[in-house]
Amino acid sequence: MSATRVLVLNSGSSSVKYQLLDMRDSSRLAAGLVERIGEETSRIRHTPLASGGGTRESVGPVADHEAALKAVAEELSRDGLGLDSPELAAIGHRVVHGGKTFTEPTVIDDTVLAEIERLIPVAPLHNPANLTGIRTARALRPDLPQVAVFDTAFHTTMPDSAARYAIDVATADEHRIRRYGFHGTSHAYVSRATARLLGKAPEDVNVIVLHLGNGASASAVRGGKCVDTSMGLTPLEGLVMGTRSGDIDPAVIFHLARVGGMSIDEIDTLLNKKSGLIGLCGDNDMREIRRRIDAGDEEAKLAFDIYIHRLKKYIGAYCAVLGRVDAIAFTAGVGENASEVREAAVAGLETLGLAVDGALNAVRGDEPRLVSPADARVKVAVVPTDEELEIATQAYALVKK
Repeated sequence: MSATRVLVLNSGSSSVKYQLLDMRDSSRLAAGLVERIGEETSRIRHTPLASGGGTRESVGPVADHEAALKAVAEELSRDGLGLDSPELAAIGHRVVHGGKTFTEPTVIDDTVLAEIERLIPVAPLHNPANLTGIRTARALRPDLPQVAVFDTAFHTTMPDSAARYAIDVATADEHRIRRYGFHGTSHAYVSRATARLLGKAPEDVNVIVLHLGNGASASAVRGGKCVDTSMGLTPLEGLVMGTRSGDIDPAVIFHLARVGGMSIDEIDTLLNKKSGLIGLCGDNDMREIRRRIDAGDEEAKLAFDIYIHRLKKYIGAYCAVLGRVDAIAFTAGVGENASEVREAAVAGLETLGLAVDGALNAVRGDEPRLVSPADARVKVAVVPTDEELEIATQAYALVKK
């Protein structure tokens, strides 16, 4: 039997998420998480999906990413799915930043590793952790193809008119400053899944994808290719997020430094970790914010209104960018589950052909579905994202070549 399994690894600074998939039918064989790596209270949570067994959990010190991946291998082995299995075709790695260099999934070698490392200055929180996971996996299975799938790759089709910032060209080029965009695996998956939901080919559909989680981003996808996205050089730009400010006048930074006496690091922390919803009302969980609004909390209501106002601006802008919009797709934790966000985001946009059906919008489910009226000119969809399946699909297609 030819190898058909792909292990997907998402290595963060203190965690490793993983899924093992069989690409014959895209089924999940196992999934899990190692978190708080480097602490005494590290936790391993593993679910053997193929056997239908219950989730196994253990708490204890996991020293580093090498120990974490060895623990993952041991958990998989307990279910007969170990890394030494001849059915394992590849390991697919989520890599946040691929710059302009990596426009598609790439088999990892020393040259690729060096380039990912060179991009650390534009992704200082993410690429180092991704590299650690890759190096550890290569050491465990040096004979197995390791594939990097980049968050930025889907957005590399943007024209320069969308990707360039209006600053001195030489300075921008020297420091690799441009709009890269993120959440690309999600935007790629959801845009194609939306086309399938409409019964059309991706190249025949224009879609606005709204990936709304703790991190949030929007993209304008024309005929299967991204032509604009809200995140920029880093994931800070764009929509209001759980802890990130999104769009802000750059002069606010100068003002905080000159008048507020704040250091660059303090401003960085403010905008990335103490802003957005948590900065506005002290909560970054949309469920809690809605509960507070229902209880009459004006601070929570204002935070929600600011969140929706920014979202509406991007929907309108991307309608203008695309010219013709066939669908708007909501995805990720908030997009998939917060019906109030979907309703508020399109309210008042009827002249753009947008509306939701109240009854359809209130229904919860795990499958892609339309929540707009049957006669709506622009369809509004809820499309659960599946970044792990997207990474596995891209990695498997590459190694099969």
